[in-house]
Amino acid sequence: MSVVINTNYAATVASNNLATSNTNLQRSLNRLSSGSKIVNPSDDAGGLAVSMKLSAAAKRQGATSTNIGNSVSYLQTQDGALKVAAKVLDRMSELKTLYADPTKSSSDLSNYDSEFTELQTQLTDISGEKFNSVALFGSSDLSVNVTEDAQTSVSIKGRDLADTGAGVGALTDTASVTSLADIDLSDITDAIKNVATFRAENGAEQSHLGFANELLTVNKANLEAASSRITDVDVAEESTQLARWNILVQSGTAMLSQANQSAQSALKLIG
Repeated sequence: MSVVINTNYAATVASNNLATSNTNLQRSLNRLSSGSKIVNPSDDAGGLAVSMKLSAAAKRQGATSTNIGNSVSYLQTQDGALKVAAKVLDRMSELKTLYADPTKSSSDLSNYDSEFTELQTQLTDISGEKFNSVALFGSSDLSVNVTEDAQTSVSIKGRDLADTGAGVGALTDTASVTSLADIDLSDITDAIKNVATFRAENGAEQSHLGFANELLTVNKANLEAASSRITDVDVAEESTQLARWNILVQSGTAMLSQANQSAQSALKLIG
């Protein structure tokens, strides 16, 4: 090989190798310090795009799960009100049975009517109960999205507790029902059946939402795992690469120093 002064090819190659090793060393340091394989978009442009979509979907899953939880709380509150309504109806049916006792005086009957009137008021109050300003009872259905893309929903059926046909309205209509004498026992038992049906439907909807929420939880975990495989750094693998690049940087620096000194041999020939 010719001995030249103007061009130090060995030093140029060593410098390029050192620059490459140093770049890779800095990349490993950035990945390990951030915990992410994608520090810059250029690291994996396609993977970054996929990860962003997966991460956004996972966050929507979490938000949807929160909404479902609120809907379950709504149904639980509604069921609590229905449970109390059932107890009121039980007492009404008991009063109606006692009211039919021929040995009761008019004063006794009046006392029963007084309690019945108070129970009517209680049923009316229950019919107007709300959850976070949303009516618990009414004819309108509520639709609850159970997927992050809002393509699937669960309907919470509207239950009008004050309905005269399917609720307890036949007992709370104070214009036509002023005492126990104005109703039949069958009116109360029908109302009890209606409330029982409401509670059964309520329980079915809670079960439906519970399974939907369980599916959301599983899907969210899977989306997060998929995103992690794209973006999260494998510390064991990357630390191995860090050691490799660290050694190459040190050896590259030493070899560049040697290459720079090798050109000095030409001076010996001149002298």
